[in-house]
Amino acid sequence: MAASRPSEDQEWVTSRIESWVETYKKSMLTPVVLNVVDAHGPAGVADIARHIAASTGWQLTERGLYRTLKRLEDSGLLASIGVDAPRTGAKRKELSLTPLGAAFLDGARAHLVELSTAEATPELPET
Repeated sequence: MAASRPSEDQEWVTSRIESWVETYKKSMLTPVVLNVVDAHGPAGVADIARHIAASTGWQLTERGLYRTLKRLEDSGLLASIGVDAPRTGAKRKELSLTPLGAAFLDGARAHLVELSTAEATPELPET
């Protein structure tokens, strides 16, 4: 039996959701990274990537994550120090939240909206 082909409406919805998710990921990456570093910092890049994947399900490219971390460090939201890696002694970067980063994260948290189907939708006034 052949698999049924999605309807045009289903294809449109799927496409819109995929587009929205990519936009959402880009806009939410900064507070997600800051939240991970706040909760698990100081943390190395591999630990940050692992925590992001575990908490969001997002798979980030190493290059994309490094660019984001550099931007956040250049913006003063994250600070880094070089630490010796176990067994090799090679320098590894550990990142921590700065006071500016903590203030930014607090502001972002204050404006997050959680969607829930369990809550009643408020009635809109009649016009």
